[in-house]
Amino acid sequence: MRPTALVYSAALSQHILRDTHPMRPMRLRLTAELIQAYGAIGPGRGQLAAPRPATDEEVLLFHTKEYLNAVKDFSKGERLHEADRYNFAEAGDNPIYPGMYEAAALSTGASIRAVELLMSDAVNVACNFSGGLHHAMPRHASGFCVFDDPVIAIKAMANRGLKVAYVDIDCHHGDGVQYGFYDTPQVLTISLHESGRYLFPGTGFVEELGAGRGRGYSVNVPLAPFTDDEVYLWAFREIVPPLITAFKPDVLVTQVGIDTHFNDPLTHLQLSVQGFAQVVGELGALSPGKWLMLGGGGYDMSAVMRGWTMAFGKCLDTDWPNQIPASIQEKYSIHSLKDSALPDLTQRQRSDARQAAEQTVADVKRTIFPFHGLAGLV
Repeated sequence: MRPTALVYSAALSQHILRDTHPMRPMRLRLTAELIQAYGAIGPGRGQLAAPRPATDEEVLLFHTKEYLNAVKDFSKGERLHEADRYNFAEAGDNPIYPGMYEAAALSTGASIRAVELLMSDAVNVACNFSGGLHHAMPRHASGFCVFDDPVIAIKAMANRGLKVAYVDIDCHHGDGVQYGFYDTPQVLTISLHESGRYLFPGTGFVEELGAGRGRGYSVNVPLAPFTDDEVYLWAFREIVPPLITAFKPDVLVTQVGIDTHFNDPLTHLQLSVQGFAQVVGELGALSPGKWLMLGGGGYDMSAVMRGWTMAFGKCLDTDWPNQIPASIQEKYSIHSLKDSALPDLTQRQRSDARQAAEQTVADVKRTIFPFHGLAGLV
């Protein structure tokens, strides 16, 4: 069992973006409850670590001072007439709410705390499900994300001279992280996601492969709607293990958004929680010894709490019993960890998804693999 930390406190789950907003931080509390109900925290299991707010210096590893100050002011109800300048809007993806800066600083600081635990050799795996907010850009908010904690956490490690591999399995393209490392070979970014032809942010195509010395180190695997476990796992295995093995990172960072689930209200991929967990387990097997796991999207509460509990089990090299602990069953009427019913896809949907994945995999192998000495696998 790998020494593992879960960075969490109730403070991470108490803010509300907007009553009707799909991003509901309470999902973090639900996940923590289920993880603890399985006995995952304690002697011989994982340890619980308290988060801390990110400092200004840490936020400025990626974001501009102007943007940081705007977030602080908006959070206090000041300068609201400038909100649209930074991509905030009351009815949009990125609403301003009281305590917004404090919430964003704490989730970002939780990722930095996870990095500190890894770098001090206190643990081999550190998990922050409040993180993975991969859309925020240096000068503006985007896609429910105020600060881009994956970029900030990776920069904290890259500044130590470490090579970092980042694999993003959120249904949405990890555009902010790609942007943050687009011109460097020190960080390999791989994003598997629903194609930008169908889903926000409209990016993440194979031809976005990096620039300058970083050419070949930004990898995108866009997939078609209705991609299920079988097709997703096939595409993942064709692309991710060879690239990680060739890159030889010092640290593996994974963004494990579970909005790929077939019940997610915002997306169109068709993964089950057990398919998702299989991917996370295979990522863990690729870890070079240091593994930072971050959260991400996920808007069906049952899928989130079950999937992330299974993911934390993978950190501990443990598969939990399928029967949900009685205390959680009684409280939330959820009985099975795994999905008992899978999506009912038509043969045409399966065929189209498979064909699209095969084309994407072929394109990635043709354009990316030669940069990594993998031309023989094309």
